Amino acid sequence: MAKACELKRGSLVGIDGQPYVLESLKVSTPSARGAASIYHFRFRNLVSKVKKDISCKGEEPFTDIDFERRPIQYLYREGDDYTFMDAEDFSQFTLPKETIEEQVLYLVEDMEGISALMADGRILTIEMPQKVNVKITTCDPVMRGATVTSRNKPATCETGLVVQVPEYLEAGEVITVDTTTGNFLARAGGAKF
Repeated sequence: MAKACELKRGSLVGIDGQPYVLESLKVSTPSARGAASIYHFRFRNLVSKVKKDISCKGEEPFTDIDFERRPIQYLYREGDDYTFMDAEDFSQFTLPKETIEEQVLYLVEDMEGISALMADGRILTIEMPQKVNVKITTCDPVMRGATVTSRNKPATCETGLVVQVPEYLEAGEVITVDTTTGNFLARAGGAKF
């Protein structure tokens, strides 16, 4: 059993016998001496998609869920359906957009390094790698005299993700983005397409 203080965004737990994924968390520390920190969680049910807010102390346990993690590859999108391939047995499966809404902005065709989380032979959700490389499709033009320590500007990536990037970056460049925060991390090798 995992304690509340050990959970992080994306953690899977069982609540009332149902699988939930942790979408967001906030910790508040009361100012009174000896008072315990309170953890405020927002979970999403992986079956019904219903959100559930829970507040508790850090030592409270959450039930682990029994799931299998399988490596998969994202192949393509057709309408609101996303097709993946199991990297072990090469079988293909499709997930609707509402099942993987949090991860859609990080999916690039033929992307590997993704995991499918399965329970009872059914796919609950997918798990993205910590970092992904995406290509900038549109952004403001490069500012004359822009440096690495300059201000940021919004850039729209090939997946529709909007990221704040340094002013010296331009359309066509590939960047690395953190999938847990959605923040720009670095230029990915400086390659252009």
